Amino acid sequence: MPVLLPPALELFLDLLRCPTCRTRLSPGRGVLRCPVGHTFDVARHGYAGLLTGSRATSADDAAMVEARSRFLAAGAYAPLRDLVTHLVADAVSEQATVVDVGCGTGYYLAGVLDQLTGARGLGLDTSVRALRAAARVHERAAAVAWDVFRPFPLADGVADVVLDVFAPRNPAEFHRVVRPTGRLIVVRPTGRHLAELRGRLPAMINVDPAKEQRLHRALAPFFDSVITEQVEYCVPLTRQAALDLVTMTPSARHMSPADLTGDHSLPEQVTVSVLATAYQPR
Repeated sequence: MPVLLPPALELFLDLLRCPTCRTRLSPGRGVLRCPVGHTFDVARHGYAGLLTGSRATSADDAAMVEARSRFLAAGAYAPLRDLVTHLVADAVSEQATVVDVGCGTGYYLAGVLDQLTGARGLGLDTSVRALRAAARVHERAAAVAWDVFRPFPLADGVADVVLDVFAPRNPAEFHRVVRPTGRLIVVRPTGRHLAELRGRLPAMINVDPAKEQRLHRALAPFFDSVITEQVEYCVPLTRQAALDLVTMTPSARHMSPADLTGDHSLPEQVTVSVLATAYQPR
């Protein structure tokens, strides 16, 4: 007798498509299978492994995910989650389908689902460590291993909302999977984001001044901007929180252990500064 899928994953069988032949997926004994016979494992941690071929080398590792979990649990980014939730709730119904691309541990997706009591949320990420958390972050959330730069394993026009929070972007795929009446929410840092840390740790990645122009140029063929909001505030930091904040970002991939554990004088507070834009599909 087939093993039942995690209940949340069953909620998304109507959305999911075989990444190889684009046909619908059905549950099997611990797997998802298409009519052609392509088979994909469902991990014991609850996420579906649809990603084929080599995995992205930039996927967050265990240390990055653990640091992110600690830092987010302390509430320092709660205003960002509130902003994302506000932009989503203002645009869609309580029964929305939300797809979070580059979902990480599912922190922002869970905030949206807490607000929209009838909604369901699907997270996509390449990091196995992050997916373990995202698959269990909410009773109405499921998670799938996937690379944002590949065509998504989703049917056309199935998402009321696509979230992209500090994540890479695939504008053409965002446009394909979002409903004509749906929304894309993109959250990205300004040049002041984490400025105090970057001043003390030169190896940290800077925010490219041309980032905004590139973003709008990439999205313009597919989406129109509806509203942009900015959140900026200061967060007090312990040394551990500062190290977690650095370790959870892509900068950690470009820093040596000495950069992170050396006798650096770390700031006692840091500026959080982000822009969040809601877009409607063209």
